[in-house]
Amino acid sequence: QVQLVESGGGLVQAGGSLRLSCAASGSTFSSYAMAWFRQAPGKEREFVAIISRSAVSTYVAASVKGRFTISRDNAKNMGYLQMNSLQPEDTAVYYCAADRRYDISGQVLKYDYWGQGTQVTVSS
Repeated sequence: QVQLVESGGGLVQAGGSLRLSCAASGSTFSSYAMAWFRQAPGKEREFVAIISRSAVSTYVAASVKGRFTISRDNAKNMGYLQMNSLQPEDTAVYYCAADRRYDISGQVLKYDYWGQGTQVTVSS
């Protein structure tokens, strides 16, 4: 099993940037692909990005492509989501998730391990 803890959320003005972190523990982090999801109030959880176990492959949702970058540091058991040019519609709780498979379908049910989430609020 792997435990995940997100950090780095906060309040930022439109056009600003934030870097989210996901700290992993309990198992070999490099054995898992890592993804980021987000959930806005009243909406379903939405796939944002995924990175493969070795960081060779990444995939970013069209809604954030060109603005968000996913990365990881297996030596530190850390995952990251760099978010630039933030817009009010990016406001949501952001979650990191882990699964042994690298799957770009972004299906929530495929992920066994989740963090508790970190709030990102973008003001206009």
